Amino acid sequence: MPEALPDLFHAEGVLFDLDGVLTPTAEVHMRAWKVVFDDVFARWGITSPYTDADYYDCVDGKKRYDGVASLLRSRNVEVPWGQVDDDPSAETICGIGNRKNAAFAQSLRGQGIAPYPGSLALVEALHAAGIPLGVVSSSKNAEEVLGAAGIRSFFRVVVDGVVAERDGLASKPAADMFAAGAAALGVDPARSVAVEDATSGAASAAAAGYASVIGVDRGAGADALRAAGATVVVDDLAVFAPDSRTDTPETA
Repeated sequence: MPEALPDLFHAEGVLFDLDGVLTPTAEVHMRAWKVVFDDVFARWGITSPYTDADYYDCVDGKKRYDGVASLLRSRNVEVPWGQVDDDPSAETICGIGNRKNAAFAQSLRGQGIAPYPGSLALVEALHAAGIPLGVVSSSKNAEEVLGAAGIRSFFRVVVDGVVAERDGLASKPAADMFAAGAAALGVDPARSVAVEDATSGAASAAAAGYASVIGVDRGAGADALRAAGATVVVDDLAVFAPDSRTDTPETA
């Protein structure tokens, strides 16, 4: 039986993850991580190949350096953490993370990005209805991506990887980032909605006490999102836009 969807238009606030929820930048991130880790594995003689499952299990939704450490730990590899200003050639957690970011930035600036149509329709409708909106993203590129996609003006606050580093917020799946997003937006999580495509993000929002955690299945899997804390899972946020809403729309 189809799941009943929460009414976002009566939420105190709605906070969105960015990559994979508002924009298809998750695909750009996935390609950049694969390029970097394929090279690292080849040079370090790691025989277990990097796969999309590694992205979803170890990297997706986390702060960049935490993702690097998690992925290498999955191969029983430990390297020095390094410093955030490490050169991308450095064989440290930070150096590898900076190498990935350079690959991501080159792709973003060369190809640009556009929001998912269904996500844009929902954001426009919520903004027009006066619902406070925010972005909670582990990416340090969030402001650039939002600007490139032409949607920055819809969001009152952006809690991203830059803010997390500045304020000492723990990476998703810890509650810190979604809790900070609600505080910055001035809303109560217990009366608000979080939207995520990553299991780590769904777990973060659930731990922060959001009334509803909407999982957007872009590849993580509906069952995995629910197990992480999503209260409902959909394939496209268009189902929440006014022109698409019904009493019991189909969900994943």
